[in-house]
Amino acid sequence: MAWARMLLLSLLAGVLLLNFFGETQGAAVRDDNHDDKDNKTSKGPLSRVFMEASDASHFLKRRSRRSPKSYGEMLAEARVQRATSERRREYYEEQRDERENYAEEQRDEQNERTSETYEQYREYSYDGMYPRYPHHRPPH
Repeated sequence: MAWARMLLLSLLAGVLLLNFFGETQGAAVRDDNHDDKDNKTSKGPLSRVFMEASDASHFLKRRSRRSPKSYGEMLAEARVQRATSERRREYYEEQRDERENYAEEQRDEQNERTSETYEQYREYSYDGMYPRYPHHRPPH
């Protein structure tokens, strides 16, 4: 029984809404048979959504799918492509610089470790009796 009341109330609310909002204009195109003077001069929602046939055909003729682009459009596209290629070039240059810096740091660390290792080996191997290098010996 409760579902019947809910159904009846929802139907009643729907009928009231349709009656209340039934006077608004729809988005449908009106017939050309009606030549009302006030209809053409009114700025209702129809005039904002739809345009006249002559305006629409002129719009479509002006820029069809195969028509060439205007000079302004070509310049704008070229500007966008230049900016994109510039950003791409800067990004790759930055990546290359980072890789080079990383490789240089690695080489420096490796050279430092190697020289430390050689120095430690020389100190360990030197017994103090002879100079380290033959060319440092005093002449006889």
